[in-house]
Amino acid sequence: MPGPLAGVTVVSLEQAVSAPMCSRTLGDLGARVIKVENPGGGDFARHYDDVVNGLAAHFVWVNRGKESVTLDLKSEAGLELLHRLLDRADVLVSNLTPGTTARLGIAPADLAERHPELIAVEIDGYGPGGPLSHKRAYDLLVQAESGACAITGSPGAPAKPGPPMADVCSGLYAALSVLSLLYARRSGTIAVSLFDTMTELMGYALTYTRHSGVDQQPRGMGSPAVAPYGAYATADGQTVVLGTTNDREWQRLARDLLQRPDLAEDDRFRTNSGRVRHSDLLDRELGAWCARHDLTYVQKRADDAGIGNSRFNVPSEVVAHPQLAARERWRDIDTPAGRVPALLPPPVIAGYEPPMGSIPALGEHTDAVLAELGLGEAEIAGLREQGAIGALP
Repeated sequence: MPGPLAGVTVVSLEQAVSAPMCSRTLGDLGARVIKVENPGGGDFARHYDDVVNGLAAHFVWVNRGKESVTLDLKSEAGLELLHRLLDRADVLVSNLTPGTTARLGIAPADLAERHPELIAVEIDGYGPGGPLSHKRAYDLLVQAESGACAITGSPGAPAKPGPPMADVCSGLYAALSVLSLLYARRSGTIAVSLFDTMTELMGYALTYTRHSGVDQQPRGMGSPAVAPYGAYATADGQTVVLGTTNDREWQRLARDLLQRPDLAEDDRFRTNSGRVRHSDLLDRELGAWCARHDLTYVQKRADDAGIGNSRFNVPSEVVAHPQLAARERWRDIDTPAGRVPALLPPPVIAGYEPPMGSIPALGEHTDAVLAELGLGEAEIAGLREQGAIGALP
């Protein structure tokens, strides 16, 4: 079965994670993605590390299935080639530094005039029109600015949420917006800022603070919203994560799991708000019970009582996770350094197998894509000599 986006061409001017996640998501759904890179090194995420047989883990993660074309957009010839690509494209995705698209003449207003049928997506840090709009914005910076770091970690020891939430979710919001315009058969511009994305993800915390005047404090592996709910050491040196999300679950946890009807009947714990106020006491009770039993016993008892639970894993344990293996979630993909395993994208569409294409070498597809535009070998060689396109990989 062809992908839902078969026939859609995406051109990307992207780096790091946010725009690459957007374009990779569209590629996973069957779109063709042409990644335009600077001849002088390309996407800087190519060089973050070399742990994947000499390739960078970030780059391998979000760039499968793309075609890499090197163009020097500071040159007249390189910029004209970009416009020729856009003449044949459906979508442009970019996340360049503030002001770059305007300097290149490919800001939304410019594109609307020269490429009126194009969907143009620009991902930036803070959105236009504000006092921070000019600033560079990376995931950590935006997570700190949005307050996410203040509610992560432990009291007195704030932390960055581990995954690059601002980058990834901005990319996904951008992809969702592209799909909406494709569905409506409309062109137009889409702007997504990392700061707007993170303040959306902070929705509960910001709503709570706006109406209570209270800045919620980080709770480590716990939750400020429900209790008991957290991570507890077991007798065999493991850690179980479990708890309740409503009053009925609390009754089951107290009576069936802990076998403590006295806690179930205690007025202090009758409602969730009361349990949150006394969460330290409940954590001690639940922690003491878990510490007397092995992980397997705790999880079996929790399952029997209808209490959600999980095992605290480190990344090396997730790589070998039996759930991923049983559901065949890993696929081997090609890279310039040989085949490596990669996870399938989360959506499972009946009858459709995501393409899971290769990781491109820098400029690997330049000549083939330019040939599609009608350029001959001599003309391509001349552009290479001028520096408008990069060297052969």
